[in-house]
Amino acid sequence: MKLPPGPKTPFWLLILQFEADPFGYMDSIYKRYGDIVTLMFGSTPIVYVSSPLGIKEIFTNTKEIAARGELNQDFALMTGNQGVLQLDGLIHKNRRKLLMQGFHGARMQACARRICELTEKIMSKQVVGKPFVAYPIIEDITLRVGIEVVMGLREGERYEKIKYLFASALRIGQSLIDKILGEWDLGRWSPQRYRLHLRQELFQLLSAEIEERRKQADSSRTDMLSDLIFACDETGETLSDEEVRDLVLSPIFAAGDASGTAISWALYWIHSIRDVRLRLLDELDSLGENPDPMSIVGLPYLNAVCNEALRIYPTQLFAFPRLVESTVEVMGYEFNPGTILTGNIYSIHQRQDLYPEPKEFKPERFLEKQFSPYEFLPFGGGSRVCIGGTFALFEMKLVLATILANYQLELVSKRPERPKFGGLICYPASGVKMVMHGRRQHQEQSQPLVVGSV
Repeated sequence: MKLPPGPKTPFWLLILQFEADPFGYMDSIYKRYGDIVTLMFGSTPIVYVSSPLGIKEIFTNTKEIAARGELNQDFALMTGNQGVLQLDGLIHKNRRKLLMQGFHGARMQACARRICELTEKIMSKQVVGKPFVAYPIIEDITLRVGIEVVMGLREGERYEKIKYLFASALRIGQSLIDKILGEWDLGRWSPQRYRLHLRQELFQLLSAEIEERRKQADSSRTDMLSDLIFACDETGETLSDEEVRDLVLSPIFAAGDASGTAISWALYWIHSIRDVRLRLLDELDSLGENPDPMSIVGLPYLNAVCNEALRIYPTQLFAFPRLVESTVEVMGYEFNPGTILTGNIYSIHQRQDLYPEPKEFKPERFLEKQFSPYEFLPFGGGSRVCIGGTFALFEMKLVLATILANYQLELVSKRPERPKFGGLICYPASGVKMVMHGRRQHQEQSQPLVVGSV
């Protein structure tokens, strides 16, 4: 087997170089090796593909190439062994279908109003003229939304504890020093020990909630947790408490982490480029007073702005890995069983032939061209495409619209925001520092985008 070319640097050093400057590193690798590159992890070749054609070959070939859950075991510490990322075959397909039910139809219409309400409630607490860091505030909004949509919880001691534990779990291990210390046994000071503590506390709270729900047997509830409690698996049996617990973890983590990051990056870009901000505000204002949230979701330029934010700094840098199980040809190379194939989402989004001037933030490119799911794939693709991807974009539009329509914000610094890699996602390094100057002037003649108490 002749593998595609790639650097001979030891894998551990490649990881350090990548985490120090993830986008610069990937840009240099792409410039040198092109659409397909091999990195060796011991004796296992990991092949990264940055070609839409190659991605299509990987995602559509489910006979020789498998999206094995065992490849995602690194996430099992916090998402459980029976989470959707760790499952395979018919079981995986069944659980995905069960989870997807919560992201469609009338539920989303009801959820739309709630997203706007929560955003308004939290943003209204910011002090006029006092700088704040946007990312943790946005993360608080998206995490609250995730817990409400997935678990149906809005308030109470258990709700607050669950929210705190999820937020803590998202932050632990993001820094390089956490990753280095994680390899050492430092007792209670070890990030790994703390992560295990968070896991135990979180699992206990979720298990208690599931046990109570089963006793209540309230079939009128419309949250994802209730769906799973009353659902049957592929054999017609009800899911165990452990299965239900593990299945709700990933959607909540995704809601708080990926959605919060994408919205924060969008706020940065919108307030960095005046023309983008003014055009977006004109579009929002065209809906008139107190618009229906579902009409906001359909705005074309808002959609383009969100897509461009997801393109330039995708919340998921790589598609979930695939395993070659039978000898297969991809992009002219023949790969033997045991080879791992991974779609490089970031590098595809940086291709000059698809996205001219890829470093520039240009939302209009999404108004001028329809991109295929192998050219624009911020949430991955194939059988492992993110379950909550559509909802994440839905939430992103509503949170941004609520903030922009109601508040005058400005970036504190004119210096470019730098990405910081943590786990699977690249966060804004400074968290996007902003200052609020008050409500938008036009709001004096009209109602806020969202009215009513929360």
